[in-house]
Amino acid sequence: MHSGAPFREAARVALDSLRANKLRSFLTLLGIILATSTLIGVMSLIHGMDIYVAQTVSDMGADGFRIVRMAFFGNWDPKKFLEFLKKNPELGPEEFAFLQERATLVKALGMTSSRQVRVSAEGQHMQGVSLQGASPNLAEITNTQIAFGRMYTETENRRRIPVAVIGADVKETFFPNVDPTGKTVHINGRPFEVVGSAKSLGSVFGQSKDNFVMIPVESFFKMYGSRQGVAYAAMAVDHAHMFQAQDEIRMLLRAWRKLPPGQDDNFAVVSSDSFAMVWERMTSAIAATAVAVVSVFMVVGGIVIMNIMMAVVTERTQEIGLRKSLGARRKDILGQFLVESALLAATGGLVGVLLAYGLAVAVRNFTPVPMAMPATAVATGVGLSSIVGLFFGIYPASQASKMDPIEALRAER
Repeated sequence: MHSGAPFREAARVALDSLRANKLRSFLTLLGIILATSTLIGVMSLIHGMDIYVAQTVSDMGADGFRIVRMAFFGNWDPKKFLEFLKKNPELGPEEFAFLQERATLVKALGMTSSRQVRVSAEGQHMQGVSLQGASPNLAEITNTQIAFGRMYTETENRRRIPVAVIGADVKETFFPNVDPTGKTVHINGRPFEVVGSAKSLGSVFGQSKDNFVMIPVESFFKMYGSRQGVAYAAMAVDHAHMFQAQDEIRMLLRAWRKLPPGQDDNFAVVSSDSFAMVWERMTSAIAATAVAVVSVFMVVGGIVIMNIMMAVVTERTQEIGLRKSLGARRKDILGQFLVESALLAATGGLVGVLLAYGLAVAVRNFTPVPMAMPATAVATGVGLSSIVGLFFGIYPASQASKMDPIEALRAER
């Protein structure tokens, strides 16, 4: 009990001081509040985006990867884009057939192409729907789950049958509250029978992933040709052979295109790891900027707290002298003012946490930006602010503890 009494007394005095001088306390803690809220806000953004990227942005799964004409990771470079346009030929069905026959480390290999179309049904129409020509196995590769009906078959794909699987947005627009199987949708005026509808996939940065119609890729080629926009989707036999599967596809495609050793690929292989690496580079830059801003705020806040504590020591000089004359030791005075300084800063940290939490909730509810506050962010924010309070409270507390009790008692009020 005795060991906790000085702490409780110091805490009570610190809280009384906060209540008695609300404006001064707010201005004192403003730097700490801004630093803590900035730190936790950035941590919440990064944590939310980590979850978002892992669960939503990439539909490749742990064992999936894509083969595309070109891919950009990092800064956008128009010159490099034009260079790739000239150097990288379009992928096509012939290369796909070559890969299908020879690839041994993939358990599924699909082909896809897409474009924006107008879809109509039941007297209504939708503009800007994503039409995806896809191999029947693309649903398995991308983990697209069917809510009603079924996926079209390889036979329907080879025979170019006009069948379609619709996304949740298209289903809700044209066929709300009913099974759409057997209904007809018109894609740019051409009728397609709906054989299934997909479960909702959600959205990415506010853009719905359910606004699509999927048709057999051969039906797509019949309508629009196969000379542009083709990509391949693959799934490795297992995660242990992920990189070997990518290398195998790369070597086969280089062989088909007769690329000599040493010449760069004129296509791109991308996986979930590619997105993760890009995101990691982005978050590192965000975190570095946040650390710089937070450090400035913390130093400014700490200096303000030190100045205020110096003023508090001056105001309470006679109290310090009285306590020393009654037997208070130097470490008792030092501990009291350190506790007050740390509690003062921790209060600012707590206010910063609440401010950051409110901001995270508002951003998550009213914008497409995902934010999720990890428990470690709260502990980090309050803990760091307390440490700043302790550090910048050392000098005022030391000055108070060194006071001569007689001189302190003589000090004018």
